[in-house]
Amino acid sequence: MPQPYFQVDAFTSRVFGGNPAGVCPLDAWLPDATLQAIAAENNLSETAFYVRENGRVGLRWFTPTVEIALCGHATLAAAHVMMDLRREETGLEIRFDSRSGELSVARENDLYVLDFPSRPPVESGDDATLFEALGSRPSAFLRTGDCFCVYETEEQIRALAPDMSKLAAVDCRGVIVTAPGNDCDFVSRFFAPRAGIPEDPVTGSAHTALIPYWSLRLGKKKLFARQISRRGGELWCEDRGNRVGIGGRTVKYLEGQITVPSE
Repeated sequence: MPQPYFQVDAFTSRVFGGNPAGVCPLDAWLPDATLQAIAAENNLSETAFYVRENGRVGLRWFTPTVEIALCGHATLAAAHVMMDLRREETGLEIRFDSRSGELSVARENDLYVLDFPSRPPVESGDDATLFEALGSRPSAFLRTGDCFCVYETEEQIRALAPDMSKLAAVDCRGVIVTAPGNDCDFVSRFFAPRAGIPEDPVTGSAHTALIPYWSLRLGKKKLFARQISRRGGELWCEDRGNRVGIGGRTVKYLEGQITVPSE
């Protein structure tokens, strides 16, 4: 059974940059095992699936190994597919139903802007296993669903080369590492070997914690951030109190069909 399929690079304006996401529009939900198999076959950090039903749009995200509750770059990619590639939406905002509640994406000039819940990190006791896996002790350690490690300089973030097998033993979804940026407000990287993603190129969901942290620390509501993975990404951020705005550009890499076995 053929299904339309798109691959979109998110949080970038150039192909081969940002974070690639698969996007599969569906007429109805396929079995979870099939959705997981498609995501594994795509072998991207996330594949987004959406279904229009009863005037609403349901959205789900899968890594190659698990379904997750929140994903920024694949939500950005899904909005790009719906608004620009398939012309399903003529307005300037899309609302999705997800495991993290209602999420919206607004079109603002050449940016798509996510409206996500804010998840400020809180101070935590040291985690020796984590610090050993990272190979470097952070200047501050916090938690918010993810481990949250703050360093002094961008150069320290770039130099990190974690032991992924040890990192996978740490009890958290993923590990955010961050520091002040040289030409931006802050930089970050994100590691999630437990979810089948050694290093995620650009992580929108991590910025639900990064934005409130850096907004408070720098005393400003609007910030510009870079995720300094090998592919790299750019994010326009806003602290909105209980919510955060996460803006980025998108570019299509692939459009076609995938073949899904009939049930």
